[in-house]
Amino acid sequence: MYLGLDLGTSGVKAVLLDERHQVVGVADAPLQVSRPQPLWSEQDPQDWWQALQTAMAALRAAAPQALAGVRALGLSGQMHGAVVLDAQQHVLRPALLWNDGRAFAECAELERRVPDSRTITGNLAMPGFTAPKLLWLRRHEPALFDRIRHVLLPKDWLRLQLTGEFISDLSDASGTLWLDVGARAWSTTMLAACGLSREHMPGLAEGSAPASLLRPALAQAWGLPAQVKVAGGAGDNAASAVGIGAVRAGQGFVSLGTSGVVFLAGDAYQPAPDQAVHAFAHALPGRWHQMSVMLSAASALAWATRLTGQADEASLLALAAQCTPLQRARAPLFLPYLSGERTPHNNPQASGVLAGLRQEHGAADIGYAVAEGVAFGLRDGLAAMEGEGGAPPPGARELALVGGGARSDLWAQLLADVLGCALRRHEGAQAAAAVGAARLAWLADGGDEAAVCTAPPAGQVFEPAHAPPDALDQRYSRFRALYPALQADFAQAPA
Repeated sequence: MYLGLDLGTSGVKAVLLDERHQVVGVADAPLQVSRPQPLWSEQDPQDWWQALQTAMAALRAAAPQALAGVRALGLSGQMHGAVVLDAQQHVLRPALLWNDGRAFAECAELERRVPDSRTITGNLAMPGFTAPKLLWLRRHEPALFDRIRHVLLPKDWLRLQLTGEFISDLSDASGTLWLDVGARAWSTTMLAACGLSREHMPGLAEGSAPASLLRPALAQAWGLPAQVKVAGGAGDNAASAVGIGAVRAGQGFVSLGTSGVVFLAGDAYQPAPDQAVHAFAHALPGRWHQMSVMLSAASALAWATRLTGQADEASLLALAAQCTPLQRARAPLFLPYLSGERTPHNNPQASGVLAGLRQEHGAADIGYAVAEGVAFGLRDGLAAMEGEGGAPPPGARELALVGGGARSDLWAQLLADVLGCALRRHEGAQAAAAVGAARLAWLADGGDEAAVCTAPPAGQVFEPAHAPPDALDQRYSRFRALYPALQADFAQAPA
């Protein structure tokens, strides 16, 4: 039996996986994001720990016998967040999250300090990454910065509580801008540019390697055996890839989580920073992956749900599904940049936009526009991956569909039509990251990759239209024209 723990932005999920690939227990606990100023996005790490305790208590109540058989656990988590600790391991301030955009000026500064940073890291400096956040702290909170002795990513702060060890994995560390991604090692050059050294960094482990042991007191409190191994784990997207079996070159997925992702696994390091495409180490040794990332996907639908006063996201999507082809063609256009954007624009100041609103538009039209706008944003990301130095276009390739938004048939079909790619929704796709974390624990316990990293049970396949409807192509062209027309206005908006 293997335990997967996933620290997401909106909640913590715990999953129990047996050796037949059956999920025999699942529990979760919600989290909230604090936005004290424009562009800021923060969480208190103590809230993560409390949510984990809540999820584990629920899991123990529901599946005590399964928990008693756990041999190893794995961790997955939201990437890029900055948790800063003093010499006594006290958290010095709320964690700056992956969708925090305040450090945009520090990105340019970092690339000035290290002109070959893109060569070293394989990535373009973006505000969401960890390194610019530390430069921001150094500039704006210097007294606090001087007290920093350890910097951890979110899931690795949880690991510290679980094991007492300072360890990260290579997939998550790739998103810091401190890793030489090709060499799979910390870069002293990039660290020095931020006023840091290797002493501030955790040790590194492959995601499928045994990295530490669970504290005996926690094992006893949660009803686990003694000597539970803790795997290196992974950033959430690499963990999701392991969870749906996307571990070999050419395999991949589209994620409709809080953020939106197109992910393609590879057996070689292929950076494409000029297209704002991420090139990271995979969670398995000797493999890497490319990824395009948009900052608001399912979170944009949650925003629209609040805006329109619907009971929940499913209710809004149900209304959107009733829109006729004519209504869809006349719906407003939505730019999904509610938290800024990464691929392809790398602009934290970009804003969400509903363009073309009219008196006749209601909740259904807005719901459709948001789902469509997210799909268009993902098409932009895929196009960036197909650019020079990027991944080959998927063509007839089938990709998995994961994340909470994957539950919607409307959204799944819309994505298939917009991307021109078949999308397979596997059973349990919304928990892929937690399942991937459990699978990494299985591998750390000696599991064979071919037997562990299989595709989940087949679900529905959404085939793209043979030719995208003219109205959809025309709307995508109008969508593409909106960003350059508004870019200057985004830059002038008050912070």
